[in-house]
Amino acid sequence: MAETKTKYDRQIRIWGEQGQTALEKASICLLNCGPTGSEALKNLVLGGVGSITIIDGSKVEEGDLGNNFMVDESSIGQSKAKCVCAFLQELNDAVKAKFVEESPEALIEMNPSFFSQFTLVIATQLKEPSMLKLDKICRQADVMLVVARSYGLTGLVRISLKEHTVIESKPDHFLDDLRLNNPWPELKRFAESIDLSTTDPVVHKHIPYVIILVKMAEEWANAHNGSLPSTREEKREFKDLLKSKKIALDEDNYKEAIDASFKISASRGISSNLRKIIDDSSAEVDSASSDFWVMVAALKEFILNEGDGEAPLEGAIPDMTSSTEFYVNLQKIYQAKAEEDFLAVERRVRDILKRVGRDPASISKGNIKSFCRNARKLMVCRYRSIEDEFNSPTLSELQKYLTDEDYSIAVGFYILLRAVDRFATNYNRFPGLFDGAVDEDISRLKTIAVGILSDLGCNGSTLTDDLINEMHRFGGAELHTVAAVIGGIASQEVIKLITKQFIPMSGTFIFNAIDHKSQLLGL
Repeated sequence: MAETKTKYDRQIRIWGEQGQTALEKASICLLNCGPTGSEALKNLVLGGVGSITIIDGSKVEEGDLGNNFMVDESSIGQSKAKCVCAFLQELNDAVKAKFVEESPEALIEMNPSFFSQFTLVIATQLKEPSMLKLDKICRQADVMLVVARSYGLTGLVRISLKEHTVIESKPDHFLDDLRLNNPWPELKRFAESIDLSTTDPVVHKHIPYVIILVKMAEEWANAHNGSLPSTREEKREFKDLLKSKKIALDEDNYKEAIDASFKISASRGISSNLRKIIDDSSAEVDSASSDFWVMVAALKEFILNEGDGEAPLEGAIPDMTSSTEFYVNLQKIYQAKAEEDFLAVERRVRDILKRVGRDPASISKGNIKSFCRNARKLMVCRYRSIEDEFNSPTLSELQKYLTDEDYSIAVGFYILLRAVDRFATNYNRFPGLFDGAVDEDISRLKTIAVGILSDLGCNGSTLTDDLINEMHRFGGAELHTVAAVIGGIASQEVIKLITKQFIPMSGTFIFNAIDHKSQLLGL
């Protein structure tokens, strides 16, 4: 374990040992090891994923040397899966790597149960019919699927699975959990023990801003019928009240209190997102419920009882101007409250497990503690099947994208990526790969694309001839620079899914290398 910590030190700082362990237990299947797939898998191998299996029935050709640095001249004529697998194994010998020299399309058709052994499947460069079949297979087997595709100067990434729950969502911006507008008895007593009117200038400038705000909020509420500042004018008056308590210009603690004064006006109770989660039908648990939903059920009971309408306290406090004694005592008060809340939630988790006929100890203390620490930031992501999206997209969103100048190219690429697959199904090649039929190919591609939009109830005239001509010009090429971007995005989403940290994308990610834009379509 010490060797693992040293080897993966930088990434462990991002997703912790628990996240790294999840990666090391994961088994990844890659379909097609062209540049897009190879780039995605390279990032995961370097990250220390447990095992990889590459599925590709093609041989290395001379054209592969220009867009895939994992093969060279000596690889020509050999199994592409074998060559890429050997290269990746050299990057990290701790990863178990194997390959299957078989067409992904044939495997999907003839041996669908093959995919049930994996944690996650990365499907690259699959045409629409095979992709739709694979999505059904993975959903039935509860295997996560990430679809990645690069095509000339565009590409897409899409996640597909029934449900993904996230405890450590790690949002960029989130209000810290200080309860300044709803202090519990121990915090109140500590605040009451400190005199803001002390004449000792050293003590006065080292009172933590948390205590200043708790005391001043109480003073304000006593003078305003129990209400805290809510209007813009009241908030300004409250800041003026804080300023009046300063006895010197260089009191940083009061400056911090003024800057953080908006926190006492924050709404009490839980967020609408957390309310939606605890009221979800999945929170009505049984013996088959996941650990996440068992803990959500316990959280709901806690909020209604011990929490008095609040989620468990996180227990951390930020850095602030303070004497060491004040800060340590304040830290202990927050940590004690967080521990008390955790123990209450843990008791409820054990009781629920017992009620549904499961081992009361089947969810570890560590997992419950992490859940409590992140309870305010829980996320539940649900994804439509790819078939549902293709056949019944959210029409209002699709029409909005088609008429929005900022999104029109992205949704145009989205439709045309489907159109080139239908073209390839009809003519056994991608448009642009036969020099003698330029105008005919463009006309055929346009007819197919307009037909897709018409079937969805949209006006096909929104697709510009320039964009259609560009797709024809790409000729199905997989450019390494674009593949590296698409592969990088795909591997990033894979890590989010496996570690169950950060929030994975919802919708279809479209990369537009012509304008250097990336956009997410929610269809």
